[in-house]
Amino acid sequence: MEKNHIVFENLTNEIAVLRLNRPDFLNSFSHEMITDWYKSLVEFKENDNLKVLILTGTGKAFSAGGDIKALSNGEGFIGDPTEDLWSDAVKRKASLWENIQKIPLLLEEIDKPVIACLNGDAIGAGLDMALMCDLRFCADHARLGEGYIHLGLVPGDGGGYFLPKIVGESKALELLWTGERLNAEKALEIGLVDYVYEKDEVFEKAQQFAKVLCSKPQNAIRMIKRLVKNHNKVSLRNHLDMVSSHMAVVTDTHEYMALLEQMKNKRK
Repeated sequence: MEKNHIVFENLTNEIAVLRLNRPDFLNSFSHEMITDWYKSLVEFKENDNLKVLILTGTGKAFSAGGDIKALSNGEGFIGDPTEDLWSDAVKRKASLWENIQKIPLLLEEIDKPVIACLNGDAIGAGLDMALMCDLRFCADHARLGEGYIHLGLVPGDGGGYFLPKIVGESKALELLWTGERLNAEKALEIGLVDYVYEKDEVFEKAQQFAKVLCSKPQNAIRMIKRLVKNHNKVSLRNHLDMVSSHMAVVTDTHEYMALLEQMKNKRK
C-alpha cells in the first residue's frame, strides 16, 4: 500500500480520502500518480454510498506539483516516462491533455463535495489541484504559491482558469507573474484557502466538515454545487431555468417530503 503513489480509501461508509503518496518527493506528480488519481475520482463519482471526498497529502507537503527531476530528464512533468517529450511539442501538448488535464475535467463533472486538506506546502500544480476542489482547509505552517514563472512556464493544468475565480484577476496575475509564496494567514486573507488550523488538527477539522455535509439532503447538496459552479457560465435566464428544473426535481423526492414533515412537526 505504501508504495502506491495514490492511496484511496474510505474513512467512513460515506467519506473517502485520496492521499498523494510520494512523501520522499514532496508528493510531486508522477505518471502513475496521475493515472491512479483519475481512476480514484471515477470510483468516487460512481460509488453512490460515498458522499464527500477529502484530498490530502502524505508526509510534510501537500504537493510540490510537477516533478522537476523528471522534467530535466526529458520526461515532462507527468507524462509517460518511456517517452521523450522534449523532442516533439505536439507530444508535450498531448501529454498534458491525456494525463493531468483529465483531472480538472473529471472534477467538473462530480457534483459531490470535494475538500482539499493542505497538510503542508502546495506549490505550482500542487496548489492548482487544491484550487479545483470546492473548499480548502490549510495547515497553519503551509506555504502556497504558483511557481511556474521561475521556469518560464505557464500553468498547464488549469491554474490560470481556477485562480482568478477565487482571488480575482489582478491578484491571480500578481501571484502567477511573481511566483510569490504565501503563508497560510495571507492565503486565508485573500481567500485562497477557506480555513486555517494547526497542522495536527487540520485533517480532523476537514473530516468534521465532511460529516456535516453527509448529514445534509444529498440531492440538494449536489444540485446546489452544480448551480454555483455554473453561475458565471450561463445567463441569468438560463440559470433561473436550471433552478426551476432542479427545484421541480428536489421537491418530488422522499427526502424532501420527510424533511418537510419534520419541519411541520417541530412547529406544532
